[in-house]
Amino acid sequence: MFIENAYKGKSDAWRYIVGIFLIMLIYFMASMPFGIALMAEAGAGKLAGMSETEMLSVLEPNTTLFYMLLPFAFAFFGILMISRFLHDQPLKFLVTSRSSFDWSRVAFSFLLVTALAVLSLAIDLALSPDDYVWNYDPERFFGLVLIAVLMIPLQTTAEELLMRGYLFQGLGAAFKNRLAPLLITSISFGLLHSLNPEVAKLGYGLISIYIITGLFLGIITLMDEGLELSIGFHAANNLVIALLVTSDWTAFQTNSLYKDVSDPVLAEYIILPVIIYSLVGFILTKKYKWSSWKSKLTGSVSNSS
Repeated sequence: MFIENAYKGKSDAWRYIVGIFLIMLIYFMASMPFGIALMAEAGAGKLAGMSETEMLSVLEPNTTLFYMLLPFAFAFFGILMISRFLHDQPLKFLVTSRSSFDWSRVAFSFLLVTALAVLSLAIDLALSPDDYVWNYDPERFFGLVLIAVLMIPLQTTAEELLMRGYLFQGLGAAFKNRLAPLLITSISFGLLHSLNPEVAKLGYGLISIYIITGLFLGIITLMDEGLELSIGFHAANNLVIALLVTSDWTAFQTNSLYKDVSDPVLAEYIILPVIIYSLVGFILTKKYKWSSWKSKLTGSVSNSS
């Protein structure tokens, strides 16, 4: 079982506390180049009075995206090393309960979410064409593709390794059940996005969709006993956002194909994802024949070895 993989390494509570501290330290240190670049461009005094949205527009969008994703790339490798050397846990056990990592699951989830996201954008373009402007710049878009394809999967996988892998297993071993890590990581996932520019624009009600997203990713991780589906889902979601549509008030302000110039409505940014999550969840349930929902989502966690 996936959460019980914690017991296939050293699962002492102090190791997870030290591990989280090290991950935060790695992320902070890898964030410093972005701060240095911003100060070099805008000046420390001017930068201090800027909002987060204004800071994101100081540098060229591709440069900003690279610096934003850089800490996650370091965190990705940091989490793997911490799991291997601090917990003495083979890396496979951090990501799956299967005999080997299932790339077909990653691919299916990625393609499913990509197709639904592109379809929803196409429908919105057809229904509300005035909400979008064509933003394509060949040279800048090519640079965006390189950065996004290389680094966004590292960013999203790092988040999955941390939230639905490392913390899931650590909290499961600590609380001896599955529900606690599911709820704690989902709420934490939402709160970690509370400083995003989208929240400043739409209000704190938007945090609810981040919590729902964390809950959905946690559910498919527990039901499928591995991170493969959540890794594919998360990568597809962020890549579509980065490559297809941007706006002046989101965390990803990129050289995407389209720019959303509409006045955003909070309800739309909650209802549409819930519809997509429900559809994806239904398809995954049928494809992988999930059952025993109660025990997999709320059951006990024990060291049976």
